[in-house]
Amino acid sequence: MIDPRAAAAAAAAAPSASSTENRVRLRRLQAGLSQAQLAAQAGLTRQAVSAIEGGRYVPNTLVALQLARLLGCRVEDLFALPESAEEQDVELAASAPLPPDEAETRVVVAWSRGRWVAHPLAGRRALQEGFAGADATVQPTTRKARFLVRSEQLRRTALLLGCDPSLGIVGRHLGRLAARGAPGTLAWLEAGSQAALDAVGRGTAHVAGSHLLDRRSGEFNLPQARRALKGTGGVVVAFARWEQGLVVPRGNPRRIAGAADLARRGVRIVNREAGAGSRTLLESLLAKAGVPNSAVAGFDRAVASHFEVAAAVATGGADAGIALAAAAEAYDLDFVALAEVQFDVIVPADHLSHPAVALLLEALQTRALRAELAALPGYDVRDMGAVRAEIAA
Repeated sequence: MIDPRAAAAAAAAAPSASSTENRVRLRRLQAGLSQAQLAAQAGLTRQAVSAIEGGRYVPNTLVALQLARLLGCRVEDLFALPESAEEQDVELAASAPLPPDEAETRVVVAWSRGRWVAHPLAGRRALQEGFAGADATVQPTTRKARFLVRSEQLRRTALLLGCDPSLGIVGRHLGRLAARGAPGTLAWLEAGSQAALDAVGRGTAHVAGSHLLDRRSGEFNLPQARRALKGTGGVVVAFARWEQGLVVPRGNPRRIAGAADLARRGVRIVNREAGAGSRTLLESLLAKAGVPNSAVAGFDRAVASHFEVAAAVATGGADAGIALAAAAEAYDLDFVALAEVQFDVIVPADHLSHPAVALLLEALQTRALRAELAALPGYDVRDMGAVRAEIAA
């Protein structure tokens, strides 16, 4: 057995742990191994595996090769130097100037006629509205599907359900990895948190996105994930923390400062559907303020996304609605912050080895994805990719 102190000494000439990206824990979980099992197979102590996974030291070449062989991957899939950020001078597209503040702004870049042109994704331009692409068409009478995509490709595609609008960005990053030969792609469909968890529990989706508050424990997602994964086991992986609150018209004409103000005469809200994390949070805030749901005009008027909430307020259909800070900015609305919530991705154990799920978990470790999501209003991605819980079957 390799002693942790000896392994640490052997790694002294290697890059420091803090300068190396480490994916050993995720690969071990995908292989269905405990730390003790991996240690026994690799000729290490469990403490050595724990130290490697915790980033406290980088193993020597021999140990890294052993781990890669046992986990069925390459050494560079386990350990990598941080990505370097390339910088280029860009020309801002005249039709879409940068917002009047100093925050980083996401842009789409085009190489045209010998220069880089940046198109800022500000306001409504950040919303890519259009029809979702289909994989097949179905005859309702026969239930036979006519595939529009090769079945081999669909077997490498993982379906993620969740309500975070930034999941479309994640899909784009996976598409870039796939273009470089990575085996798998991600499909995202919008769904409320409970609906997404129910789907992974039934096995009709591979990954669920959730931000459900458990009012008894005060935790986000973990109690609900344990119920959804009780038959399979799995993992809960951190995605982002959001600012969530009330979107209101510019100037906040109703002077809404908190959940209790939603019960005032003349205030109309738009809500999310039953089982959505936003609705669960609003119910908790109203209960804490001593306001019954029935006292809020529009409480039962439900829409299916953060952006639909913001659109209803922007068009005068409601005086307030609960949504993300990013949705308020996209629709040029004011925002009353009420809480910071945790959005996680929940993966059943039997899907951890799916190539697209493995690619998703890898993408959550990349500097490029973190940098882009950190530029969204109200997003904190410092813990992105961390395993919050391992759930036993």
